[in-house]
Amino acid sequence: MLTAIIDYESGNLHSAEKAFQRMAKEVGGGDVVVTADPDVVAKADHLLLPGDGAFPSCAAALRASGCFDAMVEAVQVKGRPFMGICVGMQLMARKGHEYETVEGLGWIDGEVREIKPADASLKIPHMGWNDLVIDTAHPVLDGVATGEHAYFVHSYQMEMGDAAQRIAHVDYGGDVTAIVARDNMIGLQFHPEKSADAGLRMIGNFLKWRP
Repeated sequence: MLTAIIDYESGNLHSAEKAFQRMAKEVGGGDVVVTADPDVVAKADHLLLPGDGAFPSCAAALRASGCFDAMVEAVQVKGRPFMGICVGMQLMARKGHEYETVEGLGWIDGEVREIKPADASLKIPHMGWNDLVIDTAHPVLDGVATGEHAYFVHSYQMEMGDAAQRIAHVDYGGDVTAIVARDNMIGLQFHPEKSADAGLRMIGNFLKWRP
């Protein structure tokens, strides 16, 4: 078993790598590698797309990377389990509207727009711990309950076109999308590698997931 963390120069991958390696050992999930090699991405059993920064620059970097075509084929044609984290999740949307309108992967029916809390005292970016509200059961959320904490750092969120594809949210002056999923794909707006026990459970569940 091999999990590929896709390196397209859009994030600090060290903490995600360590958390995934730790959980792979615990659940018998095989090897975890950070890679920019399309051949490694093509043969991986699970794929992780992280991302920090702005949607347009991350989208451009991903499409320009040598891994893009291999990732798309692995996920869409071969049906390999895929997880997007933070901007990696946002890139799963149809479009992003950060600074300019940019096409996403189109894997989730949603568009990424600025968070606008109803409470003006709430600061943007939304940064820190927040309580998850689980809307729909999912194998990656096995053992994770409403009220468990996750660590967020973001100013934009995915607004859903298909509400059934949103499986968890948080309250930050209104509903904010926390987790989206469809078929063999799941996206987490927060950082599971920084979300203590609940985040590690999700990582372990993902590594065991066989859609």
